[in-house]
Amino acid sequence: MTSFQRKTGLGKGLSALLDDNETVNATKTGAEVAVAPAVGSISFIKIEDIETNPYQPRTEFDQVALNELSDSIKVQGLIQPITVRKNGDKYQLISGERRFRASKLAGLTEIPAYIRTADNQQMLEMALIENIQRENLNAIEVALSFQQMIDECNLKAEQLGERVGKNRTTVSNYLRLLKLPPVIQASIRDGKISMGHARALISVEETDKQLYIHHEIIDKGLSVRKVEEMVRGINHVVVKPQTTPEPVSFEYQKLQNDLSSKFSTKVKLKVKDNGKGSIEIPFVNSNDLNRILELLDW
Repeated sequence: MTSFQRKTGLGKGLSALLDDNETVNATKTGAEVAVAPAVGSISFIKIEDIETNPYQPRTEFDQVALNELSDSIKVQGLIQPITVRKNGDKYQLISGERRFRASKLAGLTEIPAYIRTADNQQMLEMALIENIQRENLNAIEVALSFQQMIDECNLKAEQLGERVGKNRTTVSNYLRLLKLPPVIQASIRDGKISMGHARALISVEETDKQLYIHHEIIDKGLSVRKVEEMVRGINHVVVKPQTTPEPVSFEYQKLQNDLSSKFSTKVKLKVKDNGKGSIEIPFVNSNDLNRILELLDW
């Protein structure tokens, strides 16, 4: 396959494509005159003139995979052009950030890019759709991207589904992940629990129960089917009605959140004006109590 990297003796197909584009190449009248690449063209653009996409939904790039792609680019060149839009004197990535990063690692100074027109909404949509189609985003990144599109593009779940090729139920399931406690979201993001585990946890209404089951999944490596059985059983567990907690300061709130993460249950701090108070660590059954006691080295 012909490489898009600039080399002596470019493939005829690419050379013809670039030479036939009047907006990309200079008009030859004895001496070539540089002309800025135009929208709709494929051109070689200096890497230093390309800015990353602020609407990129992917937040993590595997360094090992980037290095492997970089090594390939050093040998074969960049085969697939990135996509950019004009942004003042620079260009802004629409899609292809992984290829862009790997090309920089490979030491390229310019890379082929397809130039198109796109507003901020289109930038977000194209970056999201590209990544979803390639299945490079984890479930939380997809959920955050869906929520960002809804907020910034004023879309309803059904409209969003049409844009990204997902049905409304799928979109809603992703969005519901953002209602799970942060510690569970982190486990989904890091691949410690699957989307199937997450869907089962979503159906549990009480946060305390969600955190307990989440701990059991991590601690015992429970299958999705086993978690679904736990959910059906735990939904019948009677928990003490929750009372409205007294407001606590930011410092105590942070401590409360840290303790909740440590014990995988919703810890509550009750602090009076005179500084006295109590710490409440709820549990849903005897096994959960024993787990908490072990954490306390009891």
